Amino acid sequence: MNAILRDPVQRRYYAPVALCLVLILLILFLPTGYEDAVQYQEADRCAARVLAVDDSAIIDTGLVRSGEQTCTLELLGGRFKGQTATGVNMLNGSLEQDKIFAPGDKAMVVVSYTGDEILSVTMIDHYRINKEVLLAGIFAVFLVLFAGRTGVRAILSFVLTILMLWKVLVPLYLKGVDPILIGLAVTLILTLLIIALVYGFDRRCASAVSGAFLGVLVTCVLGILFTDLFQIHGAVMSYSESLLYSGYQDLNLTKIFMAAIFIGSSGAVMDLAVDITSAVNEVVEKRPDISRWEAVRSGINVGRAAMGTMTTTLLLAYSGGYVALLMVFMAQGTPIYNILNYKYVASELIHTIVGSFGLVTVAPLTALTSGFLLVGRHQPAAAVKE
Repeated sequence: MNAILRDPVQRRYYAPVALCLVLILLILFLPTGYEDAVQYQEADRCAARVLAVDDSAIIDTGLVRSGEQTCTLELLGGRFKGQTATGVNMLNGSLEQDKIFAPGDKAMVVVSYTGDEILSVTMIDHYRINKEVLLAGIFAVFLVLFAGRTGVRAILSFVLTILMLWKVLVPLYLKGVDPILIGLAVTLILTLLIIALVYGFDRRCASAVSGAFLGVLVTCVLGILFTDLFQIHGAVMSYSESLLYSGYQDLNLTKIFMAAIFIGSSGAVMDLAVDITSAVNEVVEKRPDISRWEAVRSGINVGRAAMGTMTTTLLLAYSGGYVALLMVFMAQGTPIYNILNYKYVASELIHTIVGSFGLVTVAPLTALTSGFLLVGRHQPAAAVKE
């Protein structure tokens, strides 16, 4: 530890870890302002085990099931732990939203009460939190086993990103702060810290962050321009219209949609910026006498090779969630001319193509920043020891 504190190279390498840990702790306890939502006052959320079910009030009409399912529950936590209660599972005739319980299942329930009396128990969904924690734990273990200390840094960046989005970005959006400015600020902070966890605070970090954020800015400008040209309203985002009917009618959904374009592509932009920076850094390390423009050309050549797969990565990432929609179009024989003109298809085209524009521009931009920042002032990466 003393050797790390004395060595400036070591300090720059380990400083991002300390900074991320501090930020995670601060954000973790940062109130969002929405903890005491009205609908959850005088209510207790907990898991419950389904002991018995009554399906007599369910009406089956083909694939559609409506009505209600009555379940006998054993409450497994909360204020009324250990008590038995009757829960109601309302069915709305939607396969997407409805759920059916069987004896032995665990359910997430909301218990409404007054004093020590249970008024009603609403069954929200199957209880999945324990399985989600297990999945996250397995992921973390494998990441650390295969990547070592780099895996620990990756977990830190993963946790920081989740907290920044949930406890900073989303609450500020709900409070009406400009979505584009907040989106750019959050993206810049995450880009800086995530790349710093890879390199430390050195010239490689400055090079990759500069190139990545310039690519994000290009994506931002193009996203704003083409959202207007395509006449896309932000309500095209799933569940966004529900916000307007929940007391947030002043939200600018279109600006939130615009911000989502560059936030969604920022991960791929960061990845490509780090790849190019690392390649240029390796070239400069092996050829200290290389000129800046030769280093820039090397970075551009690496970028050309990477862009062929990265743009396809975005296409697959966005289209993967729309396989069912594509199947509907195919089954109905919808002409391509009609498909491309639909608002929700056009919105996904903006996400994919504008995001790919960011990747196309980040390659030469990062090559430029790497060439000018790393050549002539290079500090060998071997100086950093974990």
